[in-house]
Amino acid sequence: MAVYTKINKKDISHINEKFQIEKIVNFKGIKQGIENTNYLLISKHQKFILTIFEKRVFKKEIPFFMKLMDQLNDSKINCPKPLKNKDGSYLLKIRNKTACVVSFLKGKDKKSLNLKNCYDIGKTIAEMHLSTKKMNLFRKNSMSINSLNPLLNSIKFKTKKFSNIEKFLKKNYKDIKKKWPRKLPSGIIHGDLFIDNIFFQNNKLSGLIDFYFAANDYFMYEIAICVNALCFEKKNSKFEINKKKIRNLINGYESIKKISNKEKKFLNILCRGAAMRYFLTRLYDYTNTPKTALIKIKDPREYYQKLVIHNNLKTYKDYLK
Repeated sequence: MAVYTKINKKDISHINEKFQIEKIVNFKGIKQGIENTNYLLISKHQKFILTIFEKRVFKKEIPFFMKLMDQLNDSKINCPKPLKNKDGSYLLKIRNKTACVVSFLKGKDKKSLNLKNCYDIGKTIAEMHLSTKKMNLFRKNSMSINSLNPLLNSIKFKTKKFSNIEKFLKKNYKDIKKKWPRKLPSGIIHGDLFIDNIFFQNNKLSGLIDFYFAANDYFMYEIAICVNALCFEKKNSKFEINKKKIRNLINGYESIKKISNKEKKFLNILCRGAAMRYFLTRLYDYTNTPKTALIKIKDPREYYQKLVIHNNLKTYKDYLK
């Protein structure tokens, strides 16, 4: 989440005209995240989230995200539910951009996860995977390993801070792509499960948000993304892998859905690919985000460190012991 597009009271009036909801009396921008513009909308008795789609989200793909969240709600997976306007559509125009309004999910993200949290996250992911496997929806993963080359080529390596990494990135990308699995169990994955996209209430997992990278991909790739995003600890300025968190994440997942030996075999390369993805997107955002955006830029060097750590691991057991 972030704020690139500024709105005013006139835009709020437009939303009130379009949706059969209680009158919105206040609104404020949400700074976290880096992809779309988000606002908290507040009425007397309710809250909603306005999302204005920016950057990497294609208009033709937005109905996929709306239907996915709607069907996940029907499957009792807690996530924001998109509202339909008076015309029966999920979408509206704000400042000549496509936007939607979704329900407000109670709870909030945590600054750090304990082992029980990791277990519960694994369990919820498995429940979501079982649910999405049955859905008649499809979206190609725009951030899959095969789609990263144009992003890599578009990054400006002129700044002194990142002048030595171009060769490192290209060598790693070539190796990861070569070793990427050809066929694993797949379905719709969330694709971006960072700590700020997982909500807790009274220390219990209350739901998942921000499904705008959801796509059809390997279920195990979701686990790899979570290993990168949730199972490292920062000590001073260095990141260290937390294998206890990985064990709990996987144990929670396997309490609902078993992971095959073939999937386990490819955990390392999938983790390397996930680290590469976030390293590249953060590098791109670091060099291309406008200074006027109300946004906290995430440091790409975090994922350089994580990629180096994965490069020094090999087997599935290396992640657990």
